[in-house]
Amino acid sequence: MRIGLVGYGHGGRFFHAPLISSLPAATFVGVVTRSAERRQCLAKDYPGVPAFDTVARLVEAGVDVLVVSTPLPGRQALLLEAIGHGVAVVSDKPFAADAQQAGALIAAAEWQKVPLSVYQNRRWDSDFLTVRKLFEAGALGQVTRFESRVERYAPQSVGNGNGGGFLRDLGSHLVDQALQLFGPVARVYAELHYAHQGQEFDDGFFVSLTHANGVISHLSGSCLQNSPAPRFRVNGTAGCYTVEGLDGQEAAALAGLSPKSEGDRWGVEEHRRWGWFEQGEERERIPSERGCWQQFYIQLQTALQSAGPLPVDPRDALETTRVLDAARLSAQRQQVVELSDMASNGIKPE
Repeated sequence: MRIGLVGYGHGGRFFHAPLISSLPAATFVGVVTRSAERRQCLAKDYPGVPAFDTVARLVEAGVDVLVVSTPLPGRQALLLEAIGHGVAVVSDKPFAADAQQAGALIAAAEWQKVPLSVYQNRRWDSDFLTVRKLFEAGALGQVTRFESRVERYAPQSVGNGNGGGFLRDLGSHLVDQALQLFGPVARVYAELHYAHQGQEFDDGFFVSLTHANGVISHLSGSCLQNSPAPRFRVNGTAGCYTVEGLDGQEAAALAGLSPKSEGDRWGVEEHRRWGWFEQGEERERIPSERGCWQQFYIQLQTALQSAGPLPVDPRDALETTRVLDAARLSAQRQQVVELSDMASNGIKPE
């Protein structure tokens, strides 16, 4: 499989290129970037992988898949251009600025008969895989409250609009995970935080989701939190699971490591990130599953070669976008929003 990457900023350089270059039986064809600085980084990181001025030039070099990892403002045009070339397309998250935009992208891909997927890599975080394993095994009993947080102290991220704000960017991961576990959402309540008055993009959020099956999900994120709460706390009738800290794959990628360089060490968590299962006075340590972001690309490769299911269905990303739209509306109105009241996205149900 021949893969081309559009964009070599933070996401393209650290969250896509290391995985693409590690994929067996695949060729990292090149990167679209006009920045002289980023071209220098590319030449240093991957000698021999060329840079291209345009998507069209990269397609001419021969690609099976185009991965688009550019800031959210302006990404839709690049995705539509990529779809128009008739090759498979991967969009970075967040998928779109709103549900209408997400629906238009899905419609364009279906019209062109182009496979379209969305890079929700945190479905393969070690801690989420552990939560999912416990949930599917019934170890927690009936889940009543799901708490999911990513909190950091990173003041340099305040006001960053590349992902459309913290809710749209980070929230796309947390909402996607909640939907994967507990299914459709009926109601949404949200609060947004802005460090400075008049700031356009939020830097923190709290979202409460009421799922159709009755589970309550509390999701929160912040780049100005000095004392982070547990990454997950999942309450059920048979006990509670908690885990501190963050999955280690992000730190590994930022340090210049990859599945190729680390082999079997990639995604393996240190003992300090073991979680706890508690029921009354009983307390048991739970080892974390091995994180495996590379599974997104492995499953993409399998899907395109055998016409199997894509690693992330774009309609999942559309549903996540609808929930994020409702959260923003809830914060604006300071009231609960019913998902059934949200405007149609223009996509006919299958």
